[in-house]
Amino acid sequence: MGAGEGRWSEADRAKALAYDAYRSSVCTNCGTRAAEWDEAQGGDRYAFVTTTVRCVGCELISAEQDQVPDGADGYGVRVGLVSRGRWEQHQGQSRKGRGE
Repeated sequence: MGAGEGRWSEADRAKALAYDAYRSSVCTNCGTRAAEWDEAQGGDRYAFVTTTVRCVGCELISAEQDQVPDGADGYGVRVGLVSRGRWEQHQGQSRKGRGE
C-alpha cells in the first residue's frame, strides 16, 4: 500500500483518516448521516422517505434460518446464498468423491 517503497505518504494518511471519519459518520443500518437530518447543519428532517422492497434472496435466507435449531445445535450456523450453478458443480464433485 502507498507509493514508492510501500510507505504511506501524508496524502495517503490524510485520505485514509478522512474516509474513516466519513464511514463512522454513516449509520450502519440506514446509510444516512446525522447532518442530513439536522436542519442546523443544512439538513432536512424529511430529506428521505421510506420504501419497502422485497428481496427474494433475503426471503430465502429468512425461510432457511427458521430451520436452524435453537440452542447449541444452532450455534455458529449461518445461512447464505450460492449460485445454483456453483451448488450443482459442488454436488457433482461430492458425488465423484463418493464413487457415485
